[in-house]
Amino acid sequence: MIEIEIYEEKDGRISAFSVHGHSGLAPKGRDIVCAGVSTLAQTALLGLGRHLHREIDYHIDPSGDLHMELKDAPDDFTETILRTMRMGIEEIEKLYPDAVRTRVLNGISGR
Repeated sequence: MIEIEIYEEKDGRISAFSVHGHSGLAPKGRDIVCAGVSTLAQTALLGLGRHLHREIDYHIDPSGDLHMELKDAPDDFTETILRTMRMGIEEIEKLYPDAVRTRVLNGISGR
């Protein structure tokens, strides 16, 4: 199962996220659900870092697990990118509820 944790501040803005695991629906490298979730998460990283030029702390494990945290407070622009990622992941979760689970947590994540 792919488990996504989305961390929100008190104002509801997303400040961090983590993606762990694999869907188990197909072998690694051939799994469309994993590919979809990974694409959304990695595109959010690119949007935040390369397009918005925001400072982020992130780690991508060799297993594919990913963790991202904004170094500064979320703003309207970071929220647009991260909320869009969240909506995309939640749509995949609706289609594959046995393969993807999203949890929304309050506060900054700790590694």
